[in-house]
Amino acid sequence: MPTLLVAGTASHVGKSTVAAGLCRLLADRGVDVVPFKAQNMSTNARAVPRATGDGFGEIGVSQYVQARAARVPATTDHNPVLLKPQGGGESQLLLDGRVVADVAAGRYYDDHWHRARDVAAAAHARLADAHDLVVAEGAGSIAEINLHHRDLANVETPRFARETDSAAILLVADIERGGVFASIVGTLELVPDDLRELVCGVVVTKFRGDESLLEPGLRELESRTGVPVLGVLPYDDPGLPEEDSVAVPPSGTVRGADEADAEDGVLVVVPRLPHIANYTDLGPLESLPGVRVAYRALDAPLDDADAVVLPGTKNSVDDLLALHAADFGTRLRAFDGPVVGLCGGYQLLGERLTNATVEGTGDDDVVEGLDLLPVETSFSAEKRVVETRLRLDATAGPLAGVSDVVTGYEIHQGRTRATGAVDTPFAPLDGDPTAALGASRGRVVGTYLHGLFENRSVRDAFVSSLFEARGIEWVRGRETGDTPYDRAAALVAGMDVQTLLDAVEVGG
Repeated sequence: MPTLLVAGTASHVGKSTVAAGLCRLLADRGVDVVPFKAQNMSTNARAVPRATGDGFGEIGVSQYVQARAARVPATTDHNPVLLKPQGGGESQLLLDGRVVADVAAGRYYDDHWHRARDVAAAAHARLADAHDLVVAEGAGSIAEINLHHRDLANVETPRFARETDSAAILLVADIERGGVFASIVGTLELVPDDLRELVCGVVVTKFRGDESLLEPGLRELESRTGVPVLGVLPYDDPGLPEEDSVAVPPSGTVRGADEADAEDGVLVVVPRLPHIANYTDLGPLESLPGVRVAYRALDAPLDDADAVVLPGTKNSVDDLLALHAADFGTRLRAFDGPVVGLCGGYQLLGERLTNATVEGTGDDDVVEGLDLLPVETSFSAEKRVVETRLRLDATAGPLAGVSDVVTGYEIHQGRTRATGAVDTPFAPLDGDPTAALGASRGRVVGTYLHGLFENRSVRDAFVSSLFEARGIEWVRGRETGDTPYDRAAALVAGMDVQTLLDAVEVGG
């Protein structure tokens, strides 16, 4: 079946949003559509079933989001090659959702690229055989001429499609960063010749202002290139999770409620770990009224925080050493508000990390933790990747009052065990005694469950307790039923979608 590649003139131009929006829009119009990204680089991953049927694997969060937008179950076929940066110029390479090697950038292309291409081609073929349309997302810019001979996401993907059916390319360009016309023309000049003829249109994203002022430039662009402009999308954020490395929040970033509402709201501080991962766990809090989430340097004060959340990390040991160097533990122990640790953040809250050589610290076998929870984590080569449903019964601490089945996923190395008296509010539904769950004591709770705040009962209880501590009534607002997927679909609905469907010969 045909493939539509959503390619970009650069990174962070809106490819993921356009792809997700098209997946939802076309699914709602009766098209059997499925997402695909041959190769991704991200520290934000989700655990999903492996397409081969044996257990779970990891894919980039954007393809998980796009699968939900397309109303299909996510599998590893949607993102068969994933590179997870872990510092020192190395990335963890995952094929079909499983780790196969730790590789430096140059060695990946020399030693693993051909195998990765075969894996990606096989995944694409399975999706194309089972669905009416594959909406593929490119990576970065399609005009990276130094990579054209080994570019899985931008160059090889439409070639996969042409081997069996047909392909078309939609070029996405971001006007906010300036130079949009030059970036479009330059990109079209540099695209390989066999792909240039597949470009069926251009869409301009992130536009603010009067579109009529843009019209003369759009018409001349079409005249110069022969490629139609299929739409100009307004600047809008539908609320989809981000995964691109460009989007990793730098220190000083504040997301959520407007600063003007600070006195009537609450502030959740997140230490900006050097190897921060799965920071999309904080997204559900950022979307709530009156809640601001601030990503701060490790040596920043916590005096104005209402709560502190330690996020996931791709390298627990190195990030723990960085926290010690900034004396973060002293300030965190003096902080008297709620503290939550998620996955790697849970490990950091314990008394120590053992067998730490697995994390690349040479001869250092034990690293002292932040000592807020009586637990210790021992590392091994085994990695746990699984979707998880837990029974959460919290009688005290930041999640007090929650008695519910909660869902999420686990992606971690290491096992954590209690070293002293601690509450264990997270219980596996299947009774699996080996499952890594979580622990709580007083104002501190840690868990391996990614997606914790995606559960409404959890985030409502957590945020309500913060407002109550401030003596403010929290007005949550009513659920509208409008999802980020629907908002993304509404955003792209202003495009000439029929031209896209005609280009890939899919009935609209």
